[in-house]
Amino acid sequence: MITLEDWALIRRLVKDGVPKARIAERLGISRTTVMRAAASDSPPRYERRPSDSTSFTPYEKRVRDLLATTSDMPATVLAERVGWEGSITWFRENVRRVRAEVRPQDPADRLSWAAGDAAQCDLWFPPRKIPLEDGSRVLLPVLVITAAHSRYMTGRMIPTRKTEDLLLGSWELIQQFGRVPRRLIWDNEPGIGRGQRRAAGVTEFAGTLATKIVQLRPRDPESKGIVERRNGYFETSFMPGRSFASPADFNTQFTDWLTVANQRVVRTIKASPVDLIDVDRASMLPLPPVVLHLGWRNQVRLGRDYYVRVDTNDYSVSPTAIGRIVDVAADLERVRVRLGGRIIAEHERAWARGRTITDPAHVAEAAVLRHQFQQPRTLTAVDDGLGRDLADYDRAFGLDEASA
Repeated sequence: MITLEDWALIRRLVKDGVPKARIAERLGISRTTVMRAAASDSPPRYERRPSDSTSFTPYEKRVRDLLATTSDMPATVLAERVGWEGSITWFRENVRRVRAEVRPQDPADRLSWAAGDAAQCDLWFPPRKIPLEDGSRVLLPVLVITAAHSRYMTGRMIPTRKTEDLLLGSWELIQQFGRVPRRLIWDNEPGIGRGQRRAAGVTEFAGTLATKIVQLRPRDPESKGIVERRNGYFETSFMPGRSFASPADFNTQFTDWLTVANQRVVRTIKASPVDLIDVDRASMLPLPPVVLHLGWRNQVRLGRDYYVRVDTNDYSVSPTAIGRIVDVAADLERVRVRLGGRIIAEHERAWARGRTITDPAHVAEAAVLRHQFQQPRTLTAVDDGLGRDLADYDRAFGLDEASA
């Protein structure tokens, strides 16, 4: 095989009109080699002939059989199963080649999003525990909704991932858009539903908004990739260097940061979300004209201990309502108890679990009622003119004559 310099020299001499036989004699090569070099448009290079057999060949069929039943089996496990004793690096390279041939393919289409058509919803769990009222620190979910066309982001931390809090949070974030996306895209979040079954209240929520809730099939992250990528963006751009005193502090900082983040240019759409949100909003549905009754709602008969439960926490109620039916309602911020439409108890909602929240005024009322109940009851005679002598009854029944 000739060198790159010989190939270049041959082509130059041929162009200069030097006979091929003289070139071959000068370089000490055959005339055939000179003719091939002159006819070639690229320099010569060495190509090793592929070998039909390698050290992996005796194990390949067994590896293919194992991958056909378990396509994600690790290479180290495969090496142990087939008895491989050579280089694990060489084995991994061959397993990677075989796995790509055996594994079923799941192509992901590139999606386009029309204005106003969809908003992607997800729960993001910030990798930092938030301090609560009882001194505990826990990881809390953040509900995030991103308009698919404009990439406009909204989000807020919520107490739980239960249906009541998911719908409350969704309604609050949708109001920030000022309009209703035609579709709300979720994965299989239990608080929204599983499969074709929606959680209680979700269908009514979607019907009131005139929107459609779409839950994706398992292992289909591409259809919700916009909001998924935002979760990673939050962790790398919002979280570093921040500390939070409470969930309310987190929401304040997050809301302020989103205002700035929505002004940044998104590379894929070459525009900032605030520049496109008006176009997105114009194609969305109007907000419903009716008030949405969302959140935690229940009717209970108030017991002697004058407490009602919301989620896992107990809240005190005026003991004057003991034994009567009261209406309990809670949103993301407040817990209210009504009797006949009149509020008889109101508390700030607790984010910690298993707490008892007591209003001192209710304890004082209970003490007064308990004292009154424990006082001895005295009967007083009342002369209302309706009293009657018992002898009249004796005469009426003839008892006085019998005794005589």
